[in-house]
Amino acid sequence: MKEIVKYSRPQGFFERFDRRPGPIKTNMHYCPGCGHGVLHKLIAEAVADLGLKDRAVLVCPVGCSVFAYYYFDFHSIECAHGRAPAVATAITRADPENVVIGYQGDGDLASIGFNQILQAANRGENMCVFFVNNAIYGMTGGQMAPTSLPGQKTQTSPCGRNVAETGYPIRVAEMISQFQAPVYVERCALSSMKNIMAARKAVRKAIQNQVDKKGFSFVEVLSGCPINLKMKAKQMNEFIDEQMTKFFPLGVYKDEAADREPIQRATPIFEPAKVKELLFPEETERAVDDSYRPQASVFDEERRIKISGFGGQGVLSLGYILATMGKLRNFNVSWLPSYGPEMRGGTANCSIVFSKGHVGSPQADHNCNLMICLNQPSMDKFLGELSEEGVLLYDTSTIKQPTVKPGQTVYGLAASDLANTLGDQRVANSVILGAIAAMMEECFLEGEEKADMDRVAYEAIQEHFAKKPAVAELNWKAYQLGKTSITVKFGARVK
Repeated sequence: MKEIVKYSRPQGFFERFDRRPGPIKTNMHYCPGCGHGVLHKLIAEAVADLGLKDRAVLVCPVGCSVFAYYYFDFHSIECAHGRAPAVATAITRADPENVVIGYQGDGDLASIGFNQILQAANRGENMCVFFVNNAIYGMTGGQMAPTSLPGQKTQTSPCGRNVAETGYPIRVAEMISQFQAPVYVERCALSSMKNIMAARKAVRKAIQNQVDKKGFSFVEVLSGCPINLKMKAKQMNEFIDEQMTKFFPLGVYKDEAADREPIQRATPIFEPAKVKELLFPEETERAVDDSYRPQASVFDEERRIKISGFGGQGVLSLGYILATMGKLRNFNVSWLPSYGPEMRGGTANCSIVFSKGHVGSPQADHNCNLMICLNQPSMDKFLGELSEEGVLLYDTSTIKQPTVKPGQTVYGLAASDLANTLGDQRVANSVILGAIAAMMEECFLEGEEKADMDRVAYEAIQEHFAKKPAVAELNWKAYQLGKTSITVKFGARVK
């Protein structure tokens, strides 16, 4: 007797669900009345019918959606809670031919991952996202979700959601539709055959937009969670149609795909040698080999340097060049910048630590051997961190003469004014670097190491500005100017 199969599961599903734990391998595990199984079928059917099984990548985070990999017979990636948009972005940017499908629940997308989805939508990433809104945390036991309705009772709102205390439900589709970049936003429901057919059409449209590289498509799906909402399947559908849709109206909120050109982004680089070249640029040729070890006694102990000034004065750049000099002469060295609100004004700073042995801590916040200050607020804030016999170097163009302890040595030069004579105040940091070199040669270095100071400074400047030869040349001129301009303002000479 010939067996004829008229209706079967979509080809986007496995023939057997062998990944599903337990003895049952033919049916889904979802609870009766749950919408996940229905939405799974709509996606699997669309992927198969559009011939995308070899190109589709499903991205699912924590929540009931995480179980999708039990069922779909195409690529899938599970990711951390809320991070599906970030992972999906990486996949679509790495290979624009991927058809990337995000699948997230409301507790995931509208809570911990809310910023992720908003940023991906705003960038217009070429992906489609299916957002399952069942107004509750399904996997973890029925807590109040960002989409729980006003007055709705849950495990964590047993008296009903009080909007005066917890705010209103988040209307995600409405918010995303306000961004310029998304091309398609619709809210559907899985509560009746009519609504399911509308959802089927929306799923296919969203996936087709991605195939056509039209950008970001978002489909919100009102779905049932009868176990956690303590309803039967019929009651669940009535709850969706009569209560959820009042707060989350169904419909198309945005549809501009027909008017959009396909997205064209820079072609990713995959060739190994080119990637290596970009990630690990070739080092500047050094005047010494790996066996070289500085012999000056000043380096017998760990040396701690702090540089501070206004953001934009080259504070971090100067620190990086000094750290590069240490690296080029085989020191163990650390460079720790301070970012945040001080980057443009105030006291941006960085710490550099040199050591022949292990660097104990990259933070030079006390007992600094060398303190470099490029503005008055930095001097006022950090001078107290200079060691009892430390050296202070400051810009006399902008800072008044400081009061220091008897054992401390102070060098000063008008770095900003000198930089202006070269036509660019931004090279004041290299003027300071030249002053450091002069101070080191005068007080700490002997013989060949004294002669090597200019070589290592030149190497570091060339490496730092490797792709900007004109800038490197200007900074080298600033270095030479600073080296011939430093003066001892007051304080004892370091011996």
